[in-house]
Amino acid sequence: MTGSGTVPAVPRPAYRRLSVEERRAQLLAAALDLFAHRAPEDVSLDDVAHAAQVSRPLVYRYFPGGKQQLYEAALRSAADILEGCFTEPETGPLTQRLSRALDRYLAFVDQHDAGFAALLQGGSVVETTRTTAIVDEVRRTAADRILHHLDAPEPAPRLRMAVRTWITAVEAASLMWLDADKQPPLDELRDWLVDHFVALLTVTAATDEQTARVTRAALRTETAEGPVAELVRRLLPVLGDASHLL
Repeated sequence: MTGSGTVPAVPRPAYRRLSVEERRAQLLAAALDLFAHRAPEDVSLDDVAHAAQVSRPLVYRYFPGGKQQLYEAALRSAADILEGCFTEPETGPLTQRLSRALDRYLAFVDQHDAGFAALLQGGSVVETTRTTAIVDEVRRTAADRILHHLDAPEPAPRLRMAVRTWITAVEAASLMWLDADKQPPLDELRDWLVDHFVALLTVTAATDEQTARVTRAALRTETAEGPVAELVRRLLPVLGDASHLL
């Protein structure tokens, strides 16, 4: 207490007005979190305003196109994150790079379960050609980055088809994983998807010279303790049962 017997006032923190970019990022973060756990049609602008602790008119000020514009902006933000999942240094075994990329991708699926399902399954009332184009862009970007790691910037149809088929399988497996109450554990799902990629690439290599070339180059980077070696060890007993076909 002071000499006069009064308690000195505690200074209140100064209010800081957010910049336009900061406010927009705040609204997008709130919207993305809502869209992550509820179908787009179940999220209102009032919900976004409440989550961001702002007024509804403020949301409209930044997104005059209303919910559709906000959803597309949130989707673009999510797409940027997903595309970033496949950005990897070009060092080390290919399967290690894929594993790290899948860890990030599947973590996003885990954290944005309902929104991810609504995004890929379609049928939303806010789905448009623009939202579909954003999703397709993620798939193309993921394929291009994987092909870059395979040192195949100009892939022939079979190699591109193999990579795009695998990306489709990753999406489908992610949706089924959500429907199965997130089982098996993420690390097991990731390892299975890496095995799937190796198998698909190897099968395609049997009938396509370009795929065979990039597959041989990729296999040379693998180690005796890595996932490819483990996959071969698991397959040998199975393939041994087919020895009569040789």
